[in-house]
Amino acid sequence: MEATSTRLLMPMMEAGQAQKERTHNEALAMLDLAVQAVVRGIGTQTPPADPATGDAWIVGDAPQGAWTGHAGMLAGWTDGGWRFVATRPGWRVWDAGQQMVATRTAAGWENGVVRAARVVIDGTPVVGAQRPAIADPAAGDTVDAPARTAIMAILEALRTHGMIAR
Repeated sequence: MEATSTRLLMPMMEAGQAQKERTHNEALAMLDLAVQAVVRGIGTQTPPADPATGDAWIVGDAPQGAWTGHAGMLAGWTDGGWRFVATRPGWRVWDAGQQMVATRTAAGWENGVVRAARVVIDGTPVVGAQRPAIADPAAGDTVDAPARTAIMAILEALRTHGMIAR
């Protein structure tokens, strides 16, 4: 059985191995595919008929043709044909078709979802954890309809953006 690296499963050279350049070149081809990965699509089931060298896809859950048996893997077209790299939760790729980052989770690929504890822009916190719900304004002794309408619009915007609970 061929020895491989732990995380990327790159082929390892063995002492006294003949044609070490083949193992080395295979590892470089796989690194070129996996590091700073850019894919043309996610969940694609069938390999394209005429891929360009360097093109890559995330294989769907029911692959066909040359991709059979490689569900969920990163598939890249090289001068030597298709190369496949197994992905793990936490990996990110740039989805060129959708123009957004996709992240591999335990459940599969999540496209365009940003997960963070807070958002800071130019040193200013702009979004943090969701705050508790705020009650809608209720009738009082003095009712100011335009103010009430404005407050309701603000509350709805904050709820829609998930900044306060409903």
